[in-house]
Amino acid sequence: MTSDDSSGTLDRYFSGISEYVFQTQLGVADTELIDYVSRLLIRFTRTESAQGVRTPHGQPATQIVAMLSEADQRLGEAKREVHRHIGDYTLFWSGLYPEALRGVETDQRCDQFVTYCTHGKRSYRIAGGIQSGEKPPSSQLLLRLSEQFELCAYGLREIRRQWERHDDADGPDQPLLV
Repeated sequence: MTSDDSSGTLDRYFSGISEYVFQTQLGVADTELIDYVSRLLIRFTRTESAQGVRTPHGQPATQIVAMLSEADQRLGEAKREVHRHIGDYTLFWSGLYPEALRGVETDQRCDQFVTYCTHGKRSYRIAGGIQSGEKPPSSQLLLRLSEQFELCAYGLREIRRQWERHDDADGPDQPLLV
C-alpha cells in the first residue's frame, strides 16, 4: 500500500464517519458543511496543516494570540485565510480534544475552552465577511460555521467517540476496515 492509498483510506474513513454522525445522529443535512468538517479532519492529521500560520520570522504560530496578531497584519484574502485557519484550529481542538482546553487556569482563571469557541466563531465570521472571488470555501459556508460552531464541535466529539468505539471493538491488533 502506498502513502496515496493510505491517504485515500483515511479520506474515506473520515468522510464516512462525518456523514454518519452529522446526518444520522445530529440530523444535519448540510453536505457542504459535513464535507468541510471531514476535510478539516483530514488536513489536521498532518502537523504542517495545524501549523499553517507563520510569523514573519517563519516560526509556526501555535497560540491563538499569535495567530490573531498575524491576521491583524494582513489584508484581503491573506487575512481571510488566517482567520479561517484560526476557526479551523479552534474547532478542531474544541471539538476533538476539549479536555485539553478545560480547566486550564490562566491569570484571569479563564476557561480556555470558552475562549477557543469565542475566537473560532469570531474568526469564521470575519473570514466569511471577506470576499474571496472564486476561492473556496464560500463566504456563506464560513458564516454557517460561525453560526453553528458549537454544533460542529459537538459533531467532532461524536466522531471521536465513534472512532474510539471502533478501536475498542476491533482490539489493538485488528485492521480498521473502511
